[in-house]
Parts: sequence; C-alpha cells; structure tokens
Amino acid sequence: MASSYRVIFTATATAGLCALLVGLSGCGQAPPPADAANRSGDYEKTLRTQLETAKPGDVITIPAGTHAMTRSLVLSTSGVTIKGAGMDKSILSFKGQIAGAEGLLVNASDFTIEDLAIEDTKGDALKINEGSNIAIRRVRTEWTGGPSTGNGAYGIYPVQTENTLIDGSVAIGASDAGIYVGQSRNVVIRNSRAEFNVAGIEIENTIGADVHDNLATNNTGGILVFNMPDLSQAGHNTRVFSNRVVANNTPNFGAEGSAVASVPAGSGVVVNSNDNVEIFDNTIGGNNTANVLISSYFSVTYSNDRTTAATFDPYPEGIFIYGNTFSKGGGAPDRPALQTLRQAMFGDAGNLPDVVWDGVTDQAKFVEGRLPVALSICVDNGTADIVNVDNANNNASPKIDTAAHRCSIDKLPPVVLLGPLAAS
Repeated sequence: MASSYRVIFTATATAGLCALLVGLSGCGQAPPPADAANRSGDYEKTLRTQLETAKPGDVITIPAGTHAMTRSLVLSTSGVTIKGAGMDKSILSFKGQIAGAEGLLVNASDFTIEDLAIEDTKGDALKINEGSNIAIRRVRTEWTGGPSTGNGAYGIYPVQTENTLIDGSVAIGASDAGIYVGQSRNVVIRNSRAEFNVAGIEIENTIGADVHDNLATNNTGGILVFNMPDLSQAGHNTRVFSNRVVANNTPNFGAEGSAVASVPAGSGVVVNSNDNVEIFDNTIGGNNTANVLISSYFSVTYSNDRTTAATFDPYPEGIFIYGNTFSKGGGAPDRPALQTLRQAMFGDAGNLPDVVWDGVTDQAKFVEGRLPVALSICVDNGTADIVNVDNANNNASPKIDTAAHRCSIDKLPPVVLLGPLAAS
C-alpha cells in the first residue's frame, strides 16, 4: 500500500520570527512548510475558504505535505481546478475527521482534480454529484489501515455525471468500491489501479463506459458491471478491455446488506443484470471463484423471487467475451454451491471454467426456443469454456455449455469524450 510522505523541518529562531511576521516584507525566509500551518489548523481553514469562495476559472493549489482535515470539504462552484504536487506528495488526511459524510464533496461541472491524495475519510473519499465534464487525474484515495468494514464506502465516486474521465488514479481499501461510476453517461476509466477494495472498479447503471488499461488486483471482485433496481436509469454499453484483472481474492469486507456484500471473493470480472457488455483483450487470471462471472439480479440476492420493479430488467443480455488471455482461476470458489459444483464436475483438483454463468434467462424473449444472438452471452475466446450452473433450478443440472454460446455480437462503438476532455 502507498505510504504517506511528511515534510520534516527544523524551525530556527529566525524562521520562527519570520512566521510571526507573515505578510510583512523583508523577512527573507520561505513560508513554513504546510505541516507547520496544519498543526494549528490554519491550512484547513485556508483550503475551506478557497473552496467556499471559489469563482469559475480558479485554480486551487494543494501544497506538498500531509494536511490534517477534521471536517468534510465542499465545492459548489463550476469551472474550478484543484491541483496538488503529486498523489504521494499533496495529501489530505482525514484520520482525525470529526464531522461530515465525505472527504471532498463536489456539486459542480467543468471540474478538474489532479495530483493529490485523500486518505482515511470516515465516509466516501471523493464524491462528485450531478456534474458534467469531470476530469480526475492522478488522484489517490486510500484507507491506510488496510481492508476494514469500518472504512468509507467509496474512494473515487462520481454519480449522476456526464462526460467523465478518471485517468492514472489509485484507489485502495474502500469497503464498497474503490473506483465507482454510477448513474452516469459517457465515461472513461483508464490507466488506474484498484487494490484491496471490495469492488475494485464498478460501473453501475451507467450508459456508455470504457474501462481500459487498468490494474485490478487483491480486491474481492476486480471489475464489476452492475445494474440495480430503483435507480434513475438502467445501464448498458460498457466495454472492459486491455485491463489486468488478477488475483482478486481478498475476503469480502463489505457492510452487511450492501450490494457488494454478495460478491464472492475471488471474482475477476463480474457482470450482473447489465446489457451490451464487451469483455475483450484483458489479462484475467488467479481469481479463485471465477475469472468471469455473469449473473442475474436473482442470483445476487440469493432469492428465486422473480418480483422486481416493473421497469427493471434483471437479466444480463448481449454479453460478448473475446480475445482475452485467461490463466487458471476457479480453483477455490467462495460459495458452497460453487464448491460442490466444482468438485462434482471437475474433481478435487479441478477448476471451474473461465466463464461462470448462473443460467437465468428471460424466456419471454425466446425466439424458436432460445434467445436471439443480440441478447445472448457469446464466448468466442479460443479454448475458454462457459459453465451454466443452472441457478434457476437450484443447480440441479449444471453443464459445460460452450458450444451453445459460440457466437458473435456486433461490437460496441468506443466512448468519445466531448468538449474540453476531447483531447485528453
């Protein structure tokens, strides 16, 4: 895990006198390091004032150092940039936080944050709500004590945003999702690392997302593409490609009752109730439950109750898996039913196939006894197999079902960032 860097300094008598004369000319000394001001809470007050009085076009600079924060920070002005000296140099530490639901809450558009870290918040680290044209570059969110249910739920957390870029960032230790984008449109997550979270990277109820060139490792589940009921929109059209999704076997430490608490440890890429998802050109391996896990909403809730909101489609449809490099996974599933199935089908030393599907379909959409190809789960990935675990019938008749899923779906278009992010 990344460690915090602190500025260590010695205050000479001259520097001490200079500190008393801040604002007067002729002192000839540099201002005290940021940590010195932090001890009296001055920097927290300064930053809070900068955020509360910001005007469009302002650039708020976070100096190098570890800056103690005791309360949530809020920005409500559009067109502002927050910029630090680097994600391991400019650190906002909320270890002593006494008030607030987030570290930094942004209710604004045309917002950029880059080159800083947010650590040890009581709730979410960085939440961006209902904005457009959002750029998050080289930002680290981390709970430095390691995985714990007491950690904040989300690290990097844009929700109900449009035209959003997350680039070169790091998320560690979130008790829900390290990098999460929900109920949003036109999203790119790239060149980032998610580690020791319950969900490493999660796309939920989002329309149009490209997730590529990331590393998801040591999470409970590596990359999740979910739809959940009772939200403002249903998600579809997500491409997960050119990522490394390896060894996501951390025991689930999500809060009881949360959606991610149902994710089995050892899950690589998980698709639940989402449509039109491509998984291609990834390196996926060493995930003990399954390298790719595809399920309906009913399997996540461990219920055969087929009653859901009338506007919610609980079935994963239009899933296309191709061109991935798989290495051994599925050798120690984190669910009794899957453990029993693995042993029964493949023996004590066997592994589940690379793609595990719950087998639950919407038979009302069948044409001539099966789903149309555009609604199917297609696996065109060399020797990779798919197992149908027959969850609809309490796992009565599981089977390797590769031949029935050897198909191809029209490929999705890339996400194109708009406006000021177009050249990013």
